[in-house]
Amino acid sequence: MALAQTCELKDRLIAAHGIGAHAIEIIAIKTSGDMILNLPLSEAGGKGLFTKELDLALAQGNIEMAVHSAKDLPTFLPAGIEIAGYLPRADVRDAWISPHAPHPLKLSPGSLVGTASLRRGAMVKRLRPDLKITLLRGNVETRLAKVAKGKVAATLLALAGLTRLGLEAAATAVLDVREFVPAAGQGAIAITTRAGDSATRAFLAPVLDAATGMALAAERAFLKVLDGSCKTPIGAYARVEAGNVIFHAIVLKPDGSRFFETAASGPLAEAASLGEAAGRDLAAQIPAGFFDD
Repeated sequence: MALAQTCELKDRLIAAHGIGAHAIEIIAIKTSGDMILNLPLSEAGGKGLFTKELDLALAQGNIEMAVHSAKDLPTFLPAGIEIAGYLPRADVRDAWISPHAPHPLKLSPGSLVGTASLRRGAMVKRLRPDLKITLLRGNVETRLAKVAKGKVAATLLALAGLTRLGLEAAATAVLDVREFVPAAGQGAIAITTRAGDSATRAFLAPVLDAATGMALAAERAFLKVLDGSCKTPIGAYARVEAGNVIFHAIVLKPDGSRFFETAASGPLAEAASLGEAAGRDLAAQIPAGFFDD
């Protein structure tokens, strides 16, 4: 996945600048998140597991830019690292994958659903409290293989990721964003650079998408208010429509038994402040001890 996303950025830069493929070198860096597969991210160290090695490579000057799934970026970045921008956002929806049912509501009672995402697990339980959730880590191909072999009855993956790998046909169904609110940043590719690296920012500028940047500004501002991380089941989705940002978010108990939602809209220039206000609104609704078992 990481390589597919990096190649997408490289191809866009080559086309934008009219340069040869040799002008951009791709350096593959294995992250802790790729290697720790026996624990949920919430227990293994959080989203930073997918970024810390790349942050270090940036800080040491070994690379000029790093490519990330935007949903995997920590809410708060290390000092000296900043988001330069995003490629045009792909489909934000979750894909349902199951040979047994076309939708979570149709799965047999008590079936086992595998996912590494607290958000997806909580949303499945919100619809179907009887279903069982189990940890399913590994790359996309590994997860699809486990479903095919019957290790779990179903799983959920980002449709954007499946599409980038040419595996969109594996999706049994695509879930509506009103029912399964995406993770903040889902479907977007983020590029980070060293703070103050104006030359790299200028090089990236022609391929960055302003609308995606506005939507992500709202979503990430929302997460910062709630200190959102992979330890909390949160969905947040902003879209740009007719010069406005339209925002919807949800916070759930891990077992899906209770949830709180908020929605807002406002002009593009106020995207970040809109996300912050939505975060404060939701924080005011959530009672103390909400996430305690």
